[in-house]
This record gives sequence, C-alpha cells and structure tokens, in this order.
Amino acid sequence: MYRIGLIFSLMWVVTPSWAETAAEDVVPAPAPAQAVAQAVAAPSEISADVSTGEVSRDHWKGWNRVDLNPARLRLNSSTAMVVDQQSGELVFGKNADQTIPIASITKLITAMVTLDAKLPLDEPIEISKDDRDRLRGSRSRLRAGQVFSRGELLQLALLASENRAASALGRSFPGGKAAFIKEMNEKARQLGLRHTHFVDATGLNSDNVSTARELVKMVQAAYEYPFIRDASTAPYMHVATTGKKARRALRFGNTNRLVRNDDWHIGLSKTGYISDSGYCLVMQVEIGSRPLIVVLLDSWGKQSRIGDAKRLRKWLEKAIEEQAA
Repeated sequence: MYRIGLIFSLMWVVTPSWAETAAEDVVPAPAPAQAVAQAVAAPSEISADVSTGEVSRDHWKGWNRVDLNPARLRLNSSTAMVVDQQSGELVFGKNADQTIPIASITKLITAMVTLDAKLPLDEPIEISKDDRDRLRGSRSRLRAGQVFSRGELLQLALLASENRAASALGRSFPGGKAAFIKEMNEKARQLGLRHTHFVDATGLNSDNVSTARELVKMVQAAYEYPFIRDASTAPYMHVATTGKKARRALRFGNTNRLVRNDDWHIGLSKTGYISDSGYCLVMQVEIGSRPLIVVLLDSWGKQSRIGDAKRLRKWLEKAIEEQAA
C-alpha cells in the first residue's frame, strides 16, 4: 500500500492544507528530448540496481568520470530518479518503476493540455461551486463567483498548486471535464507514458498515477513550454479578482521555497501532496554546471522533499569537488 504519506508582480506565501493547495530564472532553450529518452529507456536497458537505489559507477560516464557513490546518498523519498538533461545519462534511481499516486504533479499535464489547445489565455473563467474539492476537503482562497483569466488560473495551478484553478481549467475546456481528462491521457500516450493515468485535473484523486522514470519524461516535455517554465518558477504572484465575489488582490507564494533562494538555479518546478502520495517534488535544476531533471516522490514530512533536494545537491557537489582535487 502507498504510504499515508504572462506573470504578474510578486509577494507573500500561503500555507498549504493537508491536501496541497495555494501557498506551493528562466533558463536557456530546452535540451533535446531525445537526450532524456536515453535515461528513461526500459528498465532492463539500464540496471537492475535502479529499482533498489543503487547506480553503479559503470553507468555514469559523464562529468569527467566523477565518482557518484550512491552509498553516500540517503533520500527520504521512497522513489526517485535523477537524469542529466544534457547527456541523457542516469545519475540516480530508486524504485524508479514503482507506480504510485503523483498528487499535484498532475498539474504539469493539466498545463500542457491547456496550452496545446491554444485557448485564449485572456478568456475570463468564473470559479464555480463545482470546483470545490469534495474528495479531500482541501482549502482554497478562490471563491465561487470570482472571475480570473485562463492565464491567471494556469499560473495559480502551477505556482501555488491551486486546486480550484486546475479544476476550472478542466471544467471550462471544450467538451468539459470528460473531454479534458481524455486529452490528459492522450497526452500521456503521446509522451510514451505507459504507466501514467489521470482521472482529474488537480491530482487530488489517488488514481492519478505514474512512475519516477515516466515523470522524468513528463518534466522534460513540460520544460519545452516557456509559459510553464516561467510560471512554475516565479517566487510569488498576486492577482486581482473580478465578478460577484470580487475582493482585494490575492497574493500567492510558490509551493517550492527553493525558487526563492538565489543559490538554486531552477528552470521548472512542481510540488505535490496528498496522503496517498506523500510529499513530492519534480524540478529541472542546474547543479555543478549541469542541467538535471529531478523526481522525488513519496517522502515523509512536509520539509523532507526539500531536504532530499539539498542532500542530492550536496552529494553531487562533493563528488565534483573530490574529482577536481
């Protein structure tokens, strides 16, 4: 069983509820997707050790033969994968083919489907009572009757992991939620994600599942959208509301606090949490002058995914430092 476990002015952090809601450096052009595909080939093509959290030195030929000793890296995330985005080489894997709920990481596909449809981003969309989370009761600062543009809702879903924003995007899609979910799963098929499946646009349903290996491909695909890169890495945003429940401008903070740290060079970010998925984090990030795709899933504790990201960075930087000595 799974463990219970564009762009506006900037300001303020909102604390997420137990089901993640609002309060979750633009980089050069994307690396070729085929490079990442090398690292997410069928498990038999990599190493049996990937499923247990061990990556032998023989499988790491980049970074001037840096010795990335997996024994030095202990992650709280039960499943993880790290890939060099530039070379496509596998850096680290742990239970990378285990299919588990992915919570709000789902919103990357929600964003891609919305942008692929080329719907007008300035089109006003009213928040409905139907957008309320009746499954987990997560909180939201968006109220029924308030009106936002599609672009604002997309930003809120990516930056603040706003569930009602994501729900409204799916509900307002031509053909409604059913058509939107169909497009989400079609997008997954187009990306070659055979173990990835979606039943809603928010990620609140634990039947939204994937693997760390397939999420590497999803992150790479999302990274090719400038809107997603920009919106998911903005530290803060604020947005004015209109409509029946209009009120003063609302301010939201990114659910990944690392994007507010100048020491981190993050090109894409998305967090996720429901009790069935644990705490999750996916990023495109530059460490040691190398662009990496990082997937950390099913971690215990609200700060554990951030701790894992820091441990991963320290592990890589120490290996590089020792190689240069």
